Formats: sequence, structure tokens, C-alpha cells
Amino acid sequence: MSADQPTLPILIHEEHHHHEGETVEESKRSHTVDAAIDFIGGINGAIASVYVGQSLDTVKVKMQTFPHLYRNALDCFLQTYRQDGVARGLYAGTVPALVANIAENSVLFLFYGLCQKAVMVLRGRAEVSQLSPVENAFSGSGAAFFCAFTLTPTELVKCRLQAMREMASQGKLEGGLERLKLGPWGITKEVLQVEGIRGLFKGLTATMAREMPGYFFFFGGYEFTRHMLTPEGKTKDEIG
Repeated sequence: MSADQPTLPILIHEEHHHHEGETVEESKRSHTVDAAIDFIGGINGAIASVYVGQSLDTVKVKMQTFPHLYRNALDCFLQTYRQDGVARGLYAGTVPALVANIAENSVLFLFYGLCQKAVMVLRGRAEVSQLSPVENAFSGSGAAFFCAFTLTPTELVKCRLQAMREMASQGKLEGGLERLKLGPWGITKEVLQVEGIRGLFKGLTATMAREMPGYFFFFGGYEFTRHMLTPEGKTKDEIG
């Protein structure tokens, strides 16, 4: 699951039967509207999540990368604020973080449904709604495989922006403190020029190793909870 935030809950709509008196056209329109609402809600949630948690994510990345430079998280937070302020300090890497989270939710929304249908076929189920919590968990883990391809480039740029001050101050960054003026697009262009497209996908395997188990338990926990809360004789969509 993305390091930028606890991954946002995507509202998943199961296959519904048409209600009595409802036309096929009305049913299709309703599902399309529901999907659009969930998608837009996910995007807005991603934006809110980034702006709430980005400063703490910056502290986390700095302390993981340069543990010897800071006494604790508060010291790291205060030093970053004093040296670089809010926009270029605590909120460094916000643009790639936004792109990562919005792309992650979009890809997850698409591939979770596709993976559910694939598991449905493999398990010989008639409908997606018949999948067990464990089968849904494997669907989420499969969707996370595809999410990793959207997260890796954006997180690479984000982390380099967050760690730039420390790299420059230790003389490990060509160009020194002048490099702090580089934004996300400048970093991306530089990586492509020096390392090529493969440079943006450094850490892909590690990202998959984080995302796939994370989403297995995320979706597994979500679906197991719905399963346990569903009264006997009702479906998961009727629990409110």
C-alpha cells in the first residue's frame, strides 16, 4: 500500500440484479453514475489524504534515509521547516504524491474488478458477489501488481525531492543546494536523460512486495468485515 497514505477505501459495487420495475437502461445508468461517484470520491479522498499526511511522509523518508542526522521525528520536522519552509521543505514531493495516489486509486478501481472476474472464472462462480472474502483478497492482491507500475515512478521522484536537502548538504549531490530549485518535472527529465525509462522503475520489485500483501489484507479485511456483518438471509449490499 502506498507509502504516502493509508490507502483509500474504494467503494466496490457488486453485480446487482435489476429491481422490479426497473428497466435495463435505468440499471446501466445507475451503475455508471455509482461508478463515477466512487471514482470522483476516490480522487478527492486521495488529494485530501496527501495534503494531510505529506509533511509526516517527508519526515519518514528523511529519517529512513538519513537516520544519523536527526535525533527524532520532531527534530527532523523542525529542522526541515527552518531550512526549507513548508512548500519546498515539509511538502516537497507533493505533486508526484498527488499523481501517485490518484493514479493508484484509478488503476486499483479498474483492475480490482477485472481480477474479481478472473478469480470468479477460475473458481467456477456464477457471479462476483459469490466470491469469498479470501477470493476477494486475492483479487485485491492481483490489482496491486498493476498499481506498482503507477506508484514506482512517482514515488521515486517524490523521495528524491524529499531527500535532496540532505544529499546536497553532505556533498553527495552534483550542483549542491542550487539543485533544490528543481521541481518534480525537472527530476523526471533528469532521470530520463541519465538513466532512461528504466531509471523511473527502480524499486519496482520492492514496491510489488509491499503493495501485493498490503492489498491482500486490505481487501480481505474489508470483505471479511462485510461478510461478518451481513445478517442471515440478506446480501452484503443490504447491510447499509
